[in-house]
Amino acid sequence: MRIIFVPGVVACLAVGGLWWDFAAAVVFGIAGFTDYLDGYYARKLKQETVYGKLMDPLADKFLVICSLIMLQSLGRIHPMVVMLLVCRELTITGLRALASAEGVIVAASQGGKWKTATQMSAIPCLMLKDFSEQYLHGFPLFQIGLWLIYISIGLSLWSAKDYMVGFFSGLKITYAQRLVKNREKRRMKKQRKLAKKTATEKAAALKS
Repeated sequence: MRIIFVPGVVACLAVGGLWWDFAAAVVFGIAGFTDYLDGYYARKLKQETVYGKLMDPLADKFLVICSLIMLQSLGRIHPMVVMLLVCRELTITGLRALASAEGVIVAASQGGKWKTATQMSAIPCLMLKDFSEQYLHGFPLFQIGLWLIYISIGLSLWSAKDYMVGFFSGLKITYAQRLVKNREKRRMKKQRKLAKKTATEKAAALKS
């Protein structure tokens, strides 16, 4: 559901202007709130699914990456920050896709959730730069957003480590399970061959 908010955020920032920036922040906030509601009710009703574990982080990435790119184009965030965050997101997305192909589900880590929460708080602050300067009488909303974005970089790199560990641990378990399964198949095959050979020998003995 959150994906449908992405074009709205991008369009508002592309038009530009104080009130369009305000509209972009509102739309972004609504999208972030739906993210919270989705997770809350999924846990409360115990309806977490494999689809949800894969698609929820992907929807967040669409929203955050598109917003960061637009903010960078407006000169409100350094390109290096965007590059670091986008490269991290692409790496983890590729890792999770590979894990899914191998039958391993890598759910969002606690560090990843904190990273998302920090970015969801920082980005509206960056969107409201002009609005805060004109209507909030010098309240450092934009500076708060910058500090939160810098904090999110540290959380992003830290949580990436958690995903790496989860991926390789899950992969190791999956390969171990496949190895046990293959061994069991070979054992059953040998037993069938032995049983067939024994039956053939008994039949030959009876004929003689």
